[in-house]
Order: sequence, then structure tokens, then C-alpha cells
Amino acid sequence: MIKGVGVALITPFNNYSVDYEALQRMVDHVIDGGVDYIVALGSTAETATLSLRERQEVYDFIVERTARRVPIVVGMGSNNTQELVEQLRTFDMHDAVAILSVVPYYNKPSQEGIYRHYMAVAEASPVPVILYNVPGRTGVNMTAETTLRLAHASDNIVAVKEASGDLEQMQRIIDERPDNFLVISGDDGITVELIKRGGEGVISVAANGFVSDFCNCVHEAMAGNIAEAENRIEGLQEPINLLFREGNPTGIKAMTHAMGITRSEVRLPLVEGSKALMADMERVIKEKNLR
Repeated sequence: MIKGVGVALITPFNNYSVDYEALQRMVDHVIDGGVDYIVALGSTAETATLSLRERQEVYDFIVERTARRVPIVVGMGSNNTQELVEQLRTFDMHDAVAILSVVPYYNKPSQEGIYRHYMAVAEASPVPVILYNVPGRTGVNMTAETTLRLAHASDNIVAVKEASGDLEQMQRIIDERPDNFLVISGDDGITVELIKRGGEGVISVAANGFVSDFCNCVHEAMAGNIAEAENRIEGLQEPINLLFREGNPTGIKAMTHAMGITRSEVRLPLVEGSKALMADMERVIKEKNLR
């Protein structure tokens, strides 16, 4: 249920309030474009700037609008293990097939601390756990050894979203993982290469924008048509790079704004994309006929 393209769905804003009309358009846009599942309340959703009440309301809305057309994964992470365990008991994650839980950030825990954190999460979570390794945001890398230790230690830990950028680390996890443990790309640009090496897809930022083009590329790779997928991903490298030139989700919101789906608004401490970025977004959408 979590193979292929998952989209790390953005949270649209209008005057700093959640824009539910735009969120409705986003849900339909990504499903109609071919995503295999939705990830709600991830990093790209600016979840760190949402109150607990807003998180529940946004999640409930996504579930209702999705209407079980695709599975839903919900982001549930914290650098406070006990607080996260309590949230797993109280947050109403109805209809979620799994949680996506980021490596504890800012604290810079040891590998043993990461292991114990995730074992507590796996014990408390009512649904399967996807580990999320993103050292560029958290300040610490979860090593292949720790990922594999967790994968073998708990049946409730079923996958890892790997955004370390280290393909050799990912390859070791693929080679030594237990049966049915999935390795998912956290970087749009290396998705085809990871699938080629044995990975199972991506949790994508790009799929918020040029969803059809990106999903078609990944689905070709998942079907074993690697040469075709490599050709398609090469043609998408410029828009993918643009998404991250001024940070995420600033870039993807500039793109969905240029596509007429949402406003480009983000919440502080993030700021909207520059005029130069917006101009480049409009140009590349037109030149490549992105869909």
C-alpha cells in the first residue's frame, strides 16, 4: 500500500489560516494525477507551524476529501519521545495505513538513542511505522546499522524514507533488510536510481506540482522500464531543482501558485519565493508543459 509515489502534501494558507478550498483542490489534483498514496502532516505540510488542533482538522479534512480513493499515511514525529508516545495514543488517525516518523531533531541523539526512541514509537503506534531519515533537517544521520537493527527488531516497523542522499547507505539497507521491509526515496531526483537498486518508490515533493509527469516516470521505473524512466527523470531535473532552490516548501508552493492551484503563502519563519523564482517556475511549466 506504500509502494510507488506517495505525495508529501502541502498545507495551503490564506492570510495565515489553512485554505481548505485550496486543500480540496490539492487532494483532487494529486489523486487525479496518479499518486499511489498521500502523506499528510509531513515536513512539506509545514506541520511544525500547525497547532495540534489544526493538525487534527487538516488530517480529518484530507481523510474526508480523499474518500478512500488512495491510502493515507500521517506524519507523527517529535524530538520528545514521551510526548510523541502520548500523541500516538490521543491523535485520531482514523483511516491511516501507517505513520511517518522523523528521526528526533535538534537533540542530536546517539544511534542508541534513535533506536530506543523508535522502539518506543513502534510499541505505542496503533499502525505500522515508516522511519524517516533526513539528516539535513534533523542534524543527525540514522546509520544503515541502526535502520537494519530496527527493521529486524520490530514487526511494526515496515519501511524507511531515506533522504540522506547516501546511495551506498541505502543500498546496504536494501541488501540486508528483512522480507517485506521497504526502502523509499526521500529525494525526488534520485528516485529512479533507488528503484533501479531495489527500492520501492518515493515520498515526493514534486508530485504536489507536476504530478502526472512525475508519477508516469516513477511508474515506468516500478514496472522495470528503467531506460524510459531515466530518460523521463532527466527531463524533469530542472523543475525538480527549482523546487529546492529557495527551500521546501517555498519552492513547491511557488509552483502550485504558478499552476493556479494554491497561493504561494507559507508561515513564518518561512517566507514566500522570490520574484525570480516565480518567473523561473512560470517559464519551466510552460516550456516543459508540466502537468
